[in-house]
Amino acid sequence: MLHKAKMLILGVDTSGKSGGITLASGDHDSFHVLESAAIAGGTFSAQLVPTVASLLQKHGLGTEELGGFVVVSGPGSFTGLRVGLSAIKGLAEILQKPVAAVSLLEALAARSSQQDGRVATALDAGRNEIFWGLYKFTKDGTLVGEEKLLSPPEFLKEIEATRPVCIITTDHSLADLASSTGVRVQEKERPGVESITRLGLRKLLAGDTVSVEALDATYLRRSDAEIFFKGTR
Repeated sequence: MLHKAKMLILGVDTSGKSGGITLASGDHDSFHVLESAAIAGGTFSAQLVPTVASLLQKHGLGTEELGGFVVVSGPGSFTGLRVGLSAIKGLAEILQKPVAAVSLLEALAARSSQQDGRVATALDAGRNEIFWGLYKFTKDGTLVGEEKLLSPPEFLKEIEATRPVCIITTDHSLADLASSTGVRVQEKERPGVESITRLGLRKLLAGDTVSVEALDATYLRRSDAEIFFKGTR
């Protein structure tokens, strides 16, 4: 049974080739994972809601006991992000509960041991492009920043222009490229759904939430359909 002072939250990540769901509880001083479940790529739309229902049932909990939701808003797969966001939108609207949107770039920055100065993050975006984020920790430990899509030459120019205290990436080739600028580089694993949910809890408790109407994916890149349509006009 949950302590009444702790918030029960559901975290969802469908931004990658595989996804995950975390059911957790916590407050300002603690974070406890009740259980996490993986969702195989290509099955998000079919498995997301049943997996959520199964986790809640397994722990003797009802949807009405959820205090908030955490969802990855991007960057990532167009199809995957839409599935996760649509599911959370539906649940949040029905239950009238708050939603915290978390960027993968932001989640990567949150893993930095360096909290003075600006921290940059980089992810391989494919097509010889790079997802870039530049963040600064505020006094209360939250992150504020900006994100963009860059080519490799633009990536190097951005590093030279901003001179972050460190760059965090999940990709070895990006780590090598960034190291050529002389800035300290940290190579880390892709943030998992549990660490994303932990970050989301901090946002929920701080009131850093987004309305169901405003909740949308942060793609950073236009979809193939948009690019194709523009090219045929």
